[in-house]
Amino acid sequence: MDVENKISINGNSLQFNPGDTILDVARQNDIDIPTLCYLKAITPTGACRMCIVEVEGTDKLMAACTTPASDNMVIQTESPRVIDARCEILELLLSSGNHNCAISSSVVDDWTAFQLKVQKDDGSDQLCPVWGDCRLQDLAYRYQVTGKLPESDAIVYPMEEVNPFIVRDFSRCILCGRCVQACNEVQVNNAIQFGYKGSTTKIITPGDKPLKDSDCVFCGECIQVCPVGALVEKDARYEVRQWETTKVKTTCPYCGVGCQLYLHVRDNEVVKITGSEESPPNYGSLCVKGRFAFNFISSPERLTTPLIKENGEFRKASWEEATDLVASKLGEIKAAYGSDSIGVLTSARITNEENYVANKFTRAVLKTNNIDHCARL
Repeated sequence: MDVENKISINGNSLQFNPGDTILDVARQNDIDIPTLCYLKAITPTGACRMCIVEVEGTDKLMAACTTPASDNMVIQTESPRVIDARCEILELLLSSGNHNCAISSSVVDDWTAFQLKVQKDDGSDQLCPVWGDCRLQDLAYRYQVTGKLPESDAIVYPMEEVNPFIVRDFSRCILCGRCVQACNEVQVNNAIQFGYKGSTTKIITPGDKPLKDSDCVFCGECIQVCPVGALVEKDARYEVRQWETTKVKTTCPYCGVGCQLYLHVRDNEVVKITGSEESPPNYGSLCVKGRFAFNFISSPERLTTPLIKENGEFRKASWEEATDLVASKLGEIKAAYGSDSIGVLTSARITNEENYVANKFTRAVLKTNNIDHCARL
């Protein structure tokens, strides 16, 4: 590293690598600069302007996510001028859409009474479905900013609920562009883009069709990156709040890639799934099955014990009895007809480690090479 590459952030002398932005240097040194539109590893746009900082010698405030670090820069991230500008941005964002949460100045009643009221009827339109899990709300609290709710006739586009997985609430969209970048640059599905102009700007599919009629594959990457309540899982919307759940990290079982995800568990039931953004190989990305196909876990029709068929009917059995029966049957077949009379098929819906164990069991225990994988069937 060139020792000449130094900048000052909030009085701290810091080194940087060529190509680093101000935001990169700040995050590398645990200096918090708030963002809304910024998406890690994706081309920064500076659209939201929330990351503006004051650079000595410049008249305008600069977006930290798009401004390259240069030698001898002197930067303030929380100067009075910066804070005033961020407050103004937040007030405009809060007043431009339906952001009805704790920061709304429309809540004139006693706050405790208001909480009890919306808790009683959580589907009420008086409270945002992602209240408590919203980046815009976090920043509004941080900078003590409130906004006014728009008049009902100011909502330009109706909510889209016609697909089975995602609710698109355009009244809550802040046009940060994170969903567009995630769809086009991370997942490379190119299913959505910015459409129209001015006050009618909207995130659209080609032809402005509903998601269900577009090229969307419902991976849910847009939900994962949305900082507000514009994109929400349909099954979880108004059904679960962040503080009601415990996150359990695990490996997605649908294929052998090994995607890392979080199960959001409430009362011993999985109610939502999100990708683990800090973990390889997926870094938060999931497919439609990994993100949305979990309701079967608590299905009342799911088998909870092994079944053994006797006289044409199934009866419940213990795991010990079932495995003993399978082992004895395999042993009888092997003794009577030889090892190669047995074949094993494994599944893409188990981990690589489990497939390896099945392979070793087949070759070392059953003494046959007759093993294949469902992907080849």
